[in-house]
Amino acid sequence: MFIKLLAEFIGTFWLVLGGCGSAVLAARFPEVGIGLAGVALAFGLTVLTGVYALGPISGGHFNPAVSVGLWAGGRFPGKQLAPYIVVQVVGAVAAAGIVYLIASGQPGFDLQASGLAANGYAAHSPGGYSLESAFLCEVVMTFMFVLVILGATHARAPVGFAGIAVGLALTLVHLISIPVTNTSVNPARSTGPALFVGGWAVMQLWMFWVAPLIGGALAGVLYKAAFQREVHEPAVTGGLEPGVAGVRP
Repeated sequence: MFIKLLAEFIGTFWLVLGGCGSAVLAARFPEVGIGLAGVALAFGLTVLTGVYALGPISGGHFNPAVSVGLWAGGRFPGKQLAPYIVVQVVGAVAAAGIVYLIASGQPGFDLQASGLAANGYAAHSPGGYSLESAFLCEVVMTFMFVLVILGATHARAPVGFAGIAVGLALTLVHLISIPVTNTSVNPARSTGPALFVGGWAVMQLWMFWVAPLIGGALAGVLYKAAFQREVHEPAVTGGLEPGVAGVRP
């Protein structure tokens, strides 16, 4: 179990370091900034590479909403849910700290102005979207992301391609929703930057826990009820191959 938790810590650390790091350090860099599409791709690449590198060990969740969705879908044991979520959050906070330390080395760096890629709604939404719009967006985007994970790791899915599908799905989710909330679909990812920014980011953090967890749980329940066929499957996933990258009870 310790090794599984270590893998989840590192995977979530990598996701926040790569995704939020690209948004803070590279998105608007003079003349060669990677922009919105670049940040979306960075998040997708962190998950894709993390799933292939660490999925065989822990299942490659790196996200409390994914863990909850897999549990709701009957793919993940409930007794491992709390430990997974704790280490995911710790990994995200550690990565946000690294991003902050790197960013603060630039002359004139302002933590509040940069926002450290924190998620927000209303005045703190990149596009000024309301709480209602942001909440709906996070629920639906997380729902679809977790649904892709469940489908891509089904026992009848092509073996070895889950990481690609999951990485591309997260890229697409970011391309759609960065203007709305800066894209969370991951409570751990939201918590890391929020704790450093403080103030408004911490006050709005509740939404980036509630909405993704609802979306993930709904995806798990629906997939189990409507799409899961009567076949023997190992308990869990999120990793590369059912029966290889899944976490067993």
